[in-house]
Amino acid sequence: MPAADDKDHRPDPDSLLAAARREGRGKLKIFLGAAPGVGKTYAMLSAACQLAREGADVVIGLVETHGRAETAALLENLELLPRRHVEYRGRLIDEFDLDGALARRPALMVVDELAHTNAPESRHPKRYQDIEELLRAGVDVWTAVNIQHLESLADVVARITGVRVRETVPDTVLEKADEVVVVDITPSELLQRLKEGKVYLPDNARRAADGFFKVGNITALRELALRRTANRVDDQMVEYLRQNAIQGAWPTSERILVCVGADAQSENLIRSASRIANGLNASWIAATLERHAGETIDEGELRQLEDNLRLAERLGADVRRIVARDLPGELLRFARRENITQIFVNRPRGGLLSRLRGRTLTLGLIQGASDVAVHVLAGEAGPAPRRLPNLAAPSNLLGGLLAAVLSVAAAVGMGEAASAHLRLPNISLIFLAAVLGCAVTFGVGSAIAAALLSFFAYNYFFIAPLYTFTIAEPHELLALLVFLLVAVLTGSLAGRVREEASAARQRALTTQSLYDFARKLSGIVHLDDVLWAFVSQVANTIKTQAIVLLPRDGDLEIRAAFPPEDTIGPAEWGAAQWAFKHNEPAGSGLGTLPNARYQFHPLRTSRGVIGVIGVERSDASRPFSAEQDRVLAALGDQASISIERTFLVEEAAKTAAVVEKEKLRNALLSSLSHDLRTPLASVLGSVTTLRQFGAQLSDRDKNDLLLTIEEESRRLARFVSNLFDITRVESGALDIKHEWVEASDAIRGAVARARKAFPDREIELRLAPDLPLVHGDGPLLEQVFFNLLDNADKYVPKGTATRVGARLEGGAIVATVEDDGPGVPPDKLDLIFEKFFRAQTDDGRPPGTGLGLAIGRGVIEAMDGTIRAESPISGERGLRIVVTLPGAQTPEAQASNALDN
Repeated sequence: MPAADDKDHRPDPDSLLAAARREGRGKLKIFLGAAPGVGKTYAMLSAACQLAREGADVVIGLVETHGRAETAALLENLELLPRRHVEYRGRLIDEFDLDGALARRPALMVVDELAHTNAPESRHPKRYQDIEELLRAGVDVWTAVNIQHLESLADVVARITGVRVRETVPDTVLEKADEVVVVDITPSELLQRLKEGKVYLPDNARRAADGFFKVGNITALRELALRRTANRVDDQMVEYLRQNAIQGAWPTSERILVCVGADAQSENLIRSASRIANGLNASWIAATLERHAGETIDEGELRQLEDNLRLAERLGADVRRIVARDLPGELLRFARRENITQIFVNRPRGGLLSRLRGRTLTLGLIQGASDVAVHVLAGEAGPAPRRLPNLAAPSNLLGGLLAAVLSVAAAVGMGEAASAHLRLPNISLIFLAAVLGCAVTFGVGSAIAAALLSFFAYNYFFIAPLYTFTIAEPHELLALLVFLLVAVLTGSLAGRVREEASAARQRALTTQSLYDFARKLSGIVHLDDVLWAFVSQVANTIKTQAIVLLPRDGDLEIRAAFPPEDTIGPAEWGAAQWAFKHNEPAGSGLGTLPNARYQFHPLRTSRGVIGVIGVERSDASRPFSAEQDRVLAALGDQASISIERTFLVEEAAKTAAVVEKEKLRNALLSSLSHDLRTPLASVLGSVTTLRQFGAQLSDRDKNDLLLTIEEESRRLARFVSNLFDITRVESGALDIKHEWVEASDAIRGAVARARKAFPDREIELRLAPDLPLVHGDGPLLEQVFFNLLDNADKYVPKGTATRVGARLEGGAIVATVEDDGPGVPPDKLDLIFEKFFRAQTDDGRPPGTGLGLAIGRGVIEAMDGTIRAESPISGERGLRIVVTLPGAQTPEAQASNALDN
């Protein structure tokens, strides 16, 4: 089969990844009813009873029977989870106990009323969020909901029935369900159940029959339920085909863009686009538009805009924010970049002038869209959002108007003064300068006010007849109108340039702040410094309190806060734990634990969530702005990288220590295996020979064997002594005496011991006369020089001499031990003083532990001296060890010298 055909028959990777992500999660089964009373709860409980009879672990988390005896009878044989009692407005409310359900952790949990809103202080505002947590914990869940509670259908149901549904669930909950069961009966059967009191109590039933429960309403709701279920079944079939690489008729790939504004009409637009996107199996984007960063709307419309965007997110949209001067052009460019096929907008809401100029967003999209379908939502258009000038306070507006008045008055004065002495044909330029000055200083509003005032002032003071608003000559009227047009245009342009410059300046400040923060982090190596820089930057940038929590021993703890804070409340701890464990924001103003004082965001890296950053919302009713969200995300990303870098540095140091420890362990084991086994083997062999063949050996042979035992025993003793000495040197437990000793005596003692230990080695000794005393430990100093002679004997061929000397240089004793051996490569001169290091390999390895020189360096440095190696010293051979010790005199000698002087 051709390669292309093989590729076409491969399973879809995205579908396989989606299936893999569902592994370990619980299964969700939704019983979907067309209307209340169709029997969805009864059907759900009947199926649960059947599973329980078959031996399944089924627990009823919460079921509302609404007084129906048939439904209540089904609960008698099922395990019921105790409810959680919550006090609300003076009365107790029974709520679903999420923590109890997680502790019980059955195979199947039945939780009714999917669209229910939880009581305040609950972990989640909505019950569907409780169910999502159960699913993440691996618990299968059955639940029930009516079609009118779907978020995207709320407005449709309201138009059909006249009843606005307040409790809704996002459509994504239904889309993610593993099974959807439609529970449906005919309208006549439902109305009969209503009359018999099986749906509501008699009084409520009569009111419901007169309002909600009408044949037309029920029929329309049934159609909505069946259509939505059919779409879900189609999605499941497509997913199955993709996972199993089955050829079929695939739906076309549609992408929808919705233009979201700060008005209530955008809510209906979002719901309509969501329904169409679900019907087309299309992804969709909700975009909000701003002409520039300085443009604002009033607080109420800002809240409406944020509510609209959150609604779009709940319905599954990808939210974007687009800033541009030419909104239609930028929106169409964005649509082409994102492969958008359909754009949804509200009907034009601009004034007559805007429509005639074709400047409304809707008309601009229709005129500019050549390859994208533009859908205009029909309906009653609300008022357009009131765009406010970029003013920090009403005083700025008054200041701009006052500046316009004063600047025009100044222009009049300058014009009168100039006219009295000069004949100026273009006095209007003075007024134009006033308009531009107001535009540059106070913005568009002040510029337009100055242009209008200049129009009347120029006419009144400088166009004949003077001091009237009458214009005698037609050309004067034309000139005045042209002046007004030029003044308004130039003032508007200059004002907009000022606003754009202000916005650009703000963006530059934000960018510079992020750059400075990045530079600051790059020079920080300690975790505490990184965290402190992070929280202080967040607090200063967003103008709020910030706190960082990182895990330690499995639990989060406060590691930094600005201003300093060492504790937070239970609600804040719960929100922080949730954000950390589930990699989702939680806390104030969000869907999870909204009663917390802080809003917590996870700090993500390539290794997962490493902590959370909490920011306090000073005004709980006002969400963070889009700019604040972007800055917080950017700061969090930079800090996460720096925190991870500190972790990596610590891990690298620990790894290096482990590697070094492993190298030392291997070297020690290698040394022990060689330097213990060899002398022990000699001792054991000699003892065995003496014991088995002692009577047959001559006295000379016996003496040789005893000598071998003595030499190898001394060798073992030196080995053990060296191990103890190096351990004491490294731990700082080596007791160095500080007394006046003769360095020459220590060197002579070491040479004498070496001549006895190595009788076949010639040792030449050259000591300068009158060597000064040294302040140190005589026996240890003698042991150092003996170790140097021992090292030379191991590596130097037999028949060559070892030279030992000492001289006085600049008040210091310089002692040397030289040999004519093979020497040490220059790149290993510093390594010979390391533990267990030997210049030769295992092949023909000389005896020894590689500790003598290491011990020598430790002792000499403890006596304030230095030790170094030089090689080669003659031709390409030889090794010289140089020991330098500070010379000194005894107090008695110093006193004698003072008397002599």
